[in-house]
Amino acid sequence: MGSRDVLRANDERFADVAAGLTPDEWAAPSLCTEWSNREVLGHLVVGCSHPVGTFLGALVLHRNFDCANTATAQEAARDRSVEALLTDFRAVSARPEGVGRYFPARLLLGDHITHELDILFAVGREPDIPPHLLNAVLDTQVAFPNPFVPAYRNSQGLRLVAADTGWCHGNVGPTVEGTAAELISVLGNRPKVLPRLRGAGAEILADRLLSRQTRTAG
Repeated sequence: MGSRDVLRANDERFADVAAGLTPDEWAAPSLCTEWSNREVLGHLVVGCSHPVGTFLGALVLHRNFDCANTATAQEAARDRSVEALLTDFRAVSARPEGVGRYFPARLLLGDHITHELDILFAVGREPDIPPHLLNAVLDTQVAFPNPFVPAYRNSQGLRLVAADTGWCHGNVGPTVEGTAAELISVLGNRPKVLPRLRGAGAEILADRLLSRQTRTAG
């Protein structure tokens, strides 16, 4: 199965999971700063379909990638029901347009799974994502720098172990152990499940998240 086929299959799985959330859960804040869970879904629709020129226009207008990203996600979700957004997401995942056609599938897989965790962990739901997909996301995250996800920087000098899937990274350094989903979320600078992580490296990783969030806030 090619990487695009893997991405589409995962998106269908996520859409089925997301269809079971309640209205209150969709309205709740996500782990993504400033976005509700419904707005995260709007972002996923935008990410698979937004015309490149339209997003560049938003970038010029807001003069900041994060602000432009937030504005487009909020706009996509503002006047659409969750049901309509899920229908849109299924459609644009099956046939991506705009930026969704050009962004590498392996990076989109990481983005979509990270945002699924943003939604589920925020409302106290435990994810049930196939282990091979979680491992694939972790492999991509720690392999090279990504300007949108700080996992590569956060993982430096640490030995990472996913106790549930058998994935590991690094032969030396303090150990950080958790589930694969917890590692994906924390390496992506989401501190929600930091208390679940174990090992001598967990405190180091927590310090990295705190320092980067402080610099961003400043």
